[in-house]
Order: sequence, then structure tokens, then C-alpha cells
Amino acid sequence: MPQFTGGNVTVTQVIQLMLAPAVMINACGLLILGINNKYSLVVNRIRLLNEEKRGLIHAVGHRTLTYEENVRLESLATQIRGLVFRVKLVRNSVLCYTAAVALFVSTSLLIAMDFYLNSFGIKNVIIGAFLLGMCIVVTGVGFAFFETKKGYDIVQFEVKADE
Repeated sequence: MPQFTGGNVTVTQVIQLMLAPAVMINACGLLILGINNKYSLVVNRIRLLNEEKRGLIHAVGHRTLTYEENVRLESLATQIRGLVFRVKLVRNSVLCYTAAVALFVSTSLLIAMDFYLNSFGIKNVIIGAFLLGMCIVVTGVGFAFFETKKGYDIVQFEVKADE
């Protein structure tokens, strides 16, 4: 029977080993679900602000902007730029979580391959794939952190602009 480091391993134990990365797959799935919700909200906010900007420009026509209209137009442009940056952070976070899921699935498959091939070199690949997946999850969490901070900054700007 094939062996892992430390002795004989049964099929049941291999399945248990394969399920360890599945916990991380599930966690990443929850993170993706939450961040996709943010993505939808930010994209919708960009669309609403762009629509307001186009409506304001159309309403003004060729006449000179009033001070209030000019301030609102600048505020809209600044918020849209900030929201576009937020969308990029969310996109990066989703890409990280998705890449991590791929690595965790690969880890599970490599564990199964190791059971049949019993190759010492593959053990290092398994550990490397799992650790790389964990690092990518942390990177995705970092992007989500900065996206949340940027969202707060945009709200602060909007409140100050309307004062």
C-alpha cells in the first residue's frame, strides 16, 4: 500500500487529508460571495453617479455652470474616480480568492495522486500549493481591507462636499 510521510495511510485517511483543503475552498466561497455583493453595489453606484453627471451636463446645455452645479459636477467626478479604484480593488480580491480556490482544489487532487504514485517530490508540491493558496487568500483579504477603507474615504468626501 502506498505510504505518506510517517507510515501507511488508508484510503479513508487520504480522503480526510483531501478534505482539509476543502475547508479553505468553502471559506473562499464565502469570501467571494460577500465581495461580489460589494462589487455589485459599487458598480451600481458608479452607474447612478454617471447618470446624474450626464443629466446635469445635459440640463446645463451650453450655458455657464452655476457655482453649485460646478461643485456638484466636481464632486461627482471625484466620487466616480474613487469608485472605479474601489472596483479594481474588489476585482483583485475576487481574483485572489478564485486563484486560491484553484490551488486548494489542486492540493486535494495532488494528495490523491500522491496516494497512488507515492512520490517524495510531490509532497513538497502539495505543501507548496496549499501554502501559496493561503498566501493568496491573505492577499485577497488585504485588497478587501483597502477597498473598505477607500469606501469610507469616499463617503467622507461626499459628506464634506455637501456641507
